[in-house]
Amino acid sequence: MRRKIYSILESNPKAEKVNDFYDMFMIITILASLIPLAFKETNAVFRWIDYITVAIFIIDYFLRWITADLKLKKSAVSFLIYPFTPMAIVDLLSILPSVSIVNNSLRLFRVLRLLKALRVFKFLRYSKSFDIITNVFKQQKKVLAAVATLAVAYVFMSALVIYNVEPESFDTFFDAIYWATISLTTVGYGDIYPITTIGKLVAMVSSIFGIAIIALPSGVITAGYMDEIRRQNKENS
Repeated sequence: MRRKIYSILESNPKAEKVNDFYDMFMIITILASLIPLAFKETNAVFRWIDYITVAIFIIDYFLRWITADLKLKKSAVSFLIYPFTPMAIVDLLSILPSVSIVNNSLRLFRVLRLLKALRVFKFLRYSKSFDIITNVFKQQKKVLAAVATLAVAYVFMSALVIYNVEPESFDTFFDAIYWATISLTTVGYGDIYPITTIGKLVAMVSSIFGIAIIALPSGVITAGYMDEIRRQNKENS
């Protein structure tokens, strides 16, 4: 019985149609659970949506827990390990706010809504595209790690330079880090910016090199994605 449940929960060629139906059902449930979070006010309809969707999430969590040994393949220890796996933590955090009876504090209410918003990460489990992206990251992890290290180093160096070149525009070093990050990603909110000539020159250089650094992981991920698609097509053909 547990193996049948596991084949429905996880991708299995023998139960592909049932698994696809379950994934679609859970995606619809997740979308429905997010509807109340798009409104500041609450009402009876929203509360019932929350009750029903959370009940489904609890059942899903329980079923995944009782089949943890089949997924993790570590015998009885799997049942102890599973609650601490990343997706299980996301599942639990997205459930707990709705079963909490303490909701009088406005600050606590906002925290609970934030935790409910974590339900959006549950999409990752039911998305076949995410599996492809995960495989790409695993295959290209060394290259992506090198690019990430380069980006962090560049942000730190840019912040250090601009903070010493134009201290009057940046109250703290964190402000400089914030500005460097925004410049690296070419977002440019405009809330903090250099006003001196040399500061503007630093900003120009930072933005130009930032475009090159940001483009690197995009190319790596795109190439890896295409390779993974071709590999899966060969396996299915």
